[in-house]
Parts: sequence; C-alpha cells; structure tokens
Amino acid sequence: MSLLTEGGPEPAGSPGQADTADVPVAHGATGRPAADDSLTPALVPGSSVPGSSVPGSSVPGVLVAGDAASPERGPAGAPEDLTGSSGPADGAVGPEHAGPGAGAAAFAPLPRRRPPRRVPRVFAIRAPIPRPSRLALTALSVLVPLALWQVLSVAIDGRPDYLPSPAQAWAAGLDLARDGLLLGDTLASIRRVLLGFGLAVAVSVPLGIAMGAFQAGRAAFEPVIGLLRYLPASAFIPLLALWLGIDEMSKVALLFLGTVFFNTLMTADAVRRIPDALVDVSYTLGARRSEVLRKVVIPHSLPGILDAIRVNAAAAWNFVVVAELFAAEEGLGYRIVRSQRFNQIDRIFAVLVVIALIGLTIDIALRLLRDRVGRWTS
Repeated sequence: MSLLTEGGPEPAGSPGQADTADVPVAHGATGRPAADDSLTPALVPGSSVPGSSVPGSSVPGVLVAGDAASPERGPAGAPEDLTGSSGPADGAVGPEHAGPGAGAAAFAPLPRRRPPRRVPRVFAIRAPIPRPSRLALTALSVLVPLALWQVLSVAIDGRPDYLPSPAQAWAAGLDLARDGLLLGDTLASIRRVLLGFGLAVAVSVPLGIAMGAFQAGRAAFEPVIGLLRYLPASAFIPLLALWLGIDEMSKVALLFLGTVFFNTLMTADAVRRIPDALVDVSYTLGARRSEVLRKVVIPHSLPGILDAIRVNAAAAWNFVVVAELFAAEEGLGYRIVRSQRFNQIDRIFAVLVVIALIGLTIDIALRLLRDRVGRWTS
C-alpha cells in the first residue's frame, strides 16, 4: 500500500493507512536507507555529486560515479542509485544526454603558460649593463644633441648672429680664452658659488640632520622652511641691492637664499630614511645619543646628503648667472650680458658650454665621492 494518496496524505486513524512502524524502508545496493529524491540527485556515469573527494581530481568535493576509490560506490563499473529508484531523479542528466568528455573535464590538464619573453639586459629594470653598452649610451647622449644643434644651424644657413654652429661657438670660446676673459670670468663665478653655496651647505646640513633625527626639530623648523622655499630667490634682488648694495655681498646672499631651504629639506629626508631598527639596536647595545648620531645617523645618511648637495649645486650655478646679470663687472653671467649687447651670440653659446662643463665636472666629482663614502650602504 502506498504511503501517499493522489490527493494528499490520509488523515490519521483513517482506514487504509498503515502504521509508520510497519512501513518497510527501501534500501539500496549497500544496505543503507535510500536518500530522499528531493535532496540527493541520482548519479550517472560522467556526472558528479558534491560532498566527497576523488583522489587526483582537480575539483574538490567531487565524487565520480563508479570510482573504485569511493567507499560508497556501487558495483564496479556501475553507478550506485542513491534513491533506490530504477530511473534518474527529476532534473538529473542521463548518460545519453551527457556530452562527450563530461566526466574527464575535472581531470583535464591545466593549459601550459607561455614562457615570458626574454627582455634585453639593456631594457631590464635596474639590471647592470656591460661597460661597452654604457659607454656607447653615454657617447650618444652627447653626440645626439650636438648633431641636432648642427642640423638646426645649417637649416637657418649658419647665421652666427642667430644660431651659430658648434664650430662657430668653439671658435668664439677660443677667442675669449686667448684674450684672458674666459678664465677671469670663470674664476669669479666659481668664487661666488663657493661662498654662497658653501655657506648654504654649512647651514642646511646640520639643520637638516636636526630636523630628520629629532621630532622637535622637525616641528620647529619644517613649517617655516617649507613656506620660505616657495619664495623665488630672484624676487629678493631689489631688496638685497637696497640692503647690501650691489657688490659681492648681495650676489652671495642671493646664492644662499636660493639653495639653503631646498638643501635643508632634502637633507632631512635623507636622515629620515634611516631604518628605525638601526637606531633601536644601537640603544639596545648601550650607545649614547651622541654616539648614535655620530656612528649611525651621519654615516648612514651621508650618501643622501651628498646627493642633495649635488642636485642643489646646479641650482647654485643658475642663481650665480642671475646675480651677475645685474651690476657685475666680471663673471660668466656678466659675459653673457655683454655679449648680448654687441650681438655676439656665438660668445653666448661658448659661455653656456663652459657653464655646462663646469657643472658636469662638479656632478661627476660628487657622484664619485658619494659612491666612495656610501659603498657600505649598498
């Protein structure tokens, strides 16, 4: 007798209803009670049921029907009917509807990744390059601008009063050197840079170390220095001429104002890049504050300080030319103004080349010094 009638369950105690204790329970092939059809779908070859694992399967929790490793399988080669019914449950896919290779999809090998394309060492990020390649690139960085200069000069018929060629600028430089003007102007500009920028370094380096090493120094000086660095130094020229006159003091003061604030902040940043672990270990080993400054802070930040000086040295040469444009009797900036008055454009280019060569020499010297004193940091 069926448990359910077509119209629904019979009322309790009605005739024809069997007692639940007398109702036989359907068992599957394993002797276990059959699962409810609404909760457990039937297994067919090639399909899977979540809830258990198949060794070697790339899909976790998948049971493949007929697998010998499954403890709850049916007879070898035949799937177990978990519902105890003879046909597939509602919504189950029969073997005749399963696509080809459906059962092996979980075991398909992963597609092989294409090996990365090999990048030439020259274009690899931060990779060392051979010395010949480095020398070749350095030569190109000089020859390409010279070639472009020559092409532009030829394009305007080589007019020395507009854009002289490199050869014409070289000849003008030789004339200045023979007259003794080039050497005197160069020495005057170097003297002003050493005074103004040297004073800026002497003030900015200790101040930057104090701002980078002590929070009190940072709180006291960084706001005002951060404000003053945005003031253009060239705007102080009328005030400096009024306060200090038009002699050397005003020019040195302009160089000082143009570089001291930037060098201070860059020095403080170099000191702040010191790992805190170095300072903590030094105190743990019993070092005093002065010893930490002298043996940890200054040596570790010295390469960064030299980098800051190297960068701001270029700004110093910019300001010395600006300072010599007004009320000067010698200097490379003065020579540029005098050549412009007489329309000697080739001499202007010659002076610019001299300034570039001096700056390049300073840059290389400071770079070598940084690499020497900071070799241990790398």
